[in-house]
Amino acid sequence: MKAATQKKEGKSSSIGLAVALPTKTCNDRHCPFHGGLKLRGRVFTGKVLRNVFHRTVAIEFGRQILLKKYERFEKRKTRITAHVPDCLDVKKGSMIKVVESRPISKTKSFVAVEVIKQ
Repeated sequence: MKAATQKKEGKSSSIGLAVALPTKTCNDRHCPFHGGLKLRGRVFTGKVLRNVFHRTVAIEFGRQILLKKYERFEKRKTRITAHVPDCLDVKKGSMIKVVESRPISKTKSFVAVEVIKQ
């Protein structure tokens, strides 16, 4: 039964999103393409602020909140940490797409699926 749940080496699978499959392969068990991680929920696009952690990046994206009293919008920023599989090449300043998954660690519940631009 254990062999049936593991994916074959070098095979990449579709994750259900319209993203390009990575060209490199990896042995990361938290990789949605080559491991067994299932994706669900929210999808964000953000800029990489830090990538000094092992397989982890901090991304930031902006949003606007309506202030009803003043009839204007307020700019706010959200920072989240995301897991980066070995098959993706992510650098500081890159724009990446992240998707929600089950909790990977205490602070990581998102995984990077695509590098939009370097």
